Amino acid sequence: MRKVEVCLSPELLHLYDVDDKIVVIVDIFRATSTMIAALASGVTGIVPVMDLETCKSYKEKGYIIAGERDGQKAPGFEMGNSPIAYLEGDFLGKKIAMTTTNGTVAIEKTKNAAHSILIGAFVNISATTRFIQNQKKDVLILCAGWKGKFNLEDSLYSGALVSKLHPHFRTDCDSAIALKSLFESNSHRLQLFIGQASHAKRLQNHGIEKDIDFCLEMDKYDFTALLQGNEISIHKA
Repeated sequence: MRKVEVCLSPELLHLYDVDDKIVVIVDIFRATSTMIAALASGVTGIVPVMDLETCKSYKEKGYIIAGERDGQKAPGFEMGNSPIAYLEGDFLGKKIAMTTTNGTVAIEKTKNAAHSILIGAFVNISATTRFIQNQKKDVLILCAGWKGKFNLEDSLYSGALVSKLHPHFRTDCDSAIALKSLFESNSHRLQLFIGQASHAKRLQNHGIEKDIDFCLEMDKYDFTALLQGNEISIHKA
């Protein structure tokens, strides 16, 4: 039987075997949620970039450049990391180069060894579940965390995905078992529970509660986002 594991931070990734697995990258507040929002609103592709200067260079190639550090838009960038900013469809048919504090780093660390990389968010969790169930591969869910530390929102998403994959996937991974239980115990009050999270409070301090509400919405979209080459796009089966 296929198995599922959860890595709680990119800092722990060296303890896991990524080779030939489906890796689900999770940065709920806000990179992966923003990527799904952008694609749903007509953006045709997103190039994840680790550093600010490389990301800026994509502007000359016709990309919209999106840069975020410590929860705020980086100086010199057209966009930050807000999913709400894409919902009006202003970037229909455009491509984006994006760099964020945590999420794009997690993608960079896994893209060369993984069988495939999925972008994980609550807003399309059922579509992601279906994609995984249709593959014959083991799964590693990688939480982007916050600057190497464990965080609550990515971990709860991981628990939700493990729960949805059960019983078709086995696990002997303690973090997967613990997070499945944590999600199932709090699924009826998810917003209240994640409202305690350190990064939720950081974002509230910036006055962007609408972003938090969006990121915690379940199954707003019915598509999967996949890294294909160096670009994230909607996966067409």
